[in-house]
Amino acid sequence: MNLRKISRLLYQIKLTNQEINTLFEKETGFSLTRYEMLMFLKEKGICSQNQIQTELKIDSAAITRHLKILEQKGYVIRERNADNNREVFVQLSDKAIQDLDACGKEYEQGKSSLSLSLSDEEAEQLSDLLNKLYLKR
Repeated sequence: MNLRKISRLLYQIKLTNQEINTLFEKETGFSLTRYEMLMFLKEKGICSQNQIQTELKIDSAAITRHLKILEQKGYVIRERNADNNREVFVQLSDKAIQDLDACGKEYEQGKSSLSLSLSDEEAEQLSDLLNKLYLKR
């Protein structure tokens, strides 16, 4: 594949990403990154800030900014480890659990325009291709 085709493909991915992020935030009230952070915490329970950072592949400054915003909105509770002051533990608040559950119910009831025009098989193929691109680095 020549450089021009690669640049077109990457630009198409960029535009799609921007459009989907905007739609996701409009529909859910959460940025995609913050939603993924909240869902990770919902699935795992109390985690260190470092665990979230590693899982989502976000730099430390960005993870701190996101968590500060989520804490101000009442979605997460952060506490320093009493034995190691440099470590911060994070957990979901009851408000976050309620809002995430409500968001999921709205989507399941068809009240969201977030559905992708992909079959389950196509979505899996796209995920495989994106992973291939990402993991190649």
